[in-house]
Amino acid sequence: MGTAAWRRVWRTNTFAWLLLLPSLLFLVLFTLYPVAGSLKLSLYQADLGTPQPYYIGLDNYSRMAEDDVFWKVITNNAWFAIGTVPTSILLSLMMAIFANKVMRARGIVRTAFFYPTVVPMIAIGNIWLFIYTPDYGMISRFLEPFGLTGPNWLGTPDLVMWAMILMILWKEAGYFMVFYLAGLQNISQELYESAKVDGVPAWRVFWRITFPLLMPTTLFVSIIALTNSFKMVDHLWIMTKGGPENASNLLLFYIYETAFSFWDQGMASALTTVMIVFLLLLAALQFFGLDRRIHYR
Repeated sequence: MGTAAWRRVWRTNTFAWLLLLPSLLFLVLFTLYPVAGSLKLSLYQADLGTPQPYYIGLDNYSRMAEDDVFWKVITNNAWFAIGTVPTSILLSLMMAIFANKVMRARGIVRTAFFYPTVVPMIAIGNIWLFIYTPDYGMISRFLEPFGLTGPNWLGTPDLVMWAMILMILWKEAGYFMVFYLAGLQNISQELYESAKVDGVPAWRVFWRITFPLLMPTTLFVSIIALTNSFKMVDHLWIMTKGGPENASNLLLFYIYETAFSFWDQGMASALTTVMIVFLLLLAALQFFGLDRRIHYR
């Protein structure tokens, strides 16, 4: 390669790196540096009784493995993910198909489906707090004419997780619907017209054309839904604070409590490290596993 060619390549690469530089700075300052700091602090004893943190190796991780609340939180998070991810994907797909097919009041239908997404999280928590309130909440008022008494949804350990799952489904299904709606509108109408000419049944059109061509969207939505299931704090803070008996406590809320209620920074950092590793494993599963099985064209 001659000198002129080297200069051209160098200028092109320099220009590309200059364009990437702002994003890289934000990535380092607000993602990589905090992750490295959490990893380091997880190896230290750093709580209210320790003015000067000192190195303890993997003791925080050993305490975590023996902590019953930690395993309770992990179990809760697993059930929460199982309850929200597949159901929200199915609901959002059905909503997108309906919003794509409907001929009248299309804008109103789409707005009604997407509306919960734009409501602030604090407001959503308060709305559902009123719905679930025993005696004078919306569900209790609805059941009152039938002589029925609504249960204490947020005060019963066996019901509180179902109540939280229902609230998240209401909030997230409309958000995921937008991705499916965009995916549906990118599918060529010629495929549907050809299937119609050949007399292919509607359910077969869905399984042979629509669903396979929406697989990239499904993969993206599933990853977003799964990571969202590990990021819920504000709703728990408003509605249950993890109770009763840690029945609605999730991993990120437990990290928040450990860091800012119990002021055990070392243990909170260890919990954060575990969550980051788990989410990285999910990302690796996407990029090196499922992603290869999906055709984008």
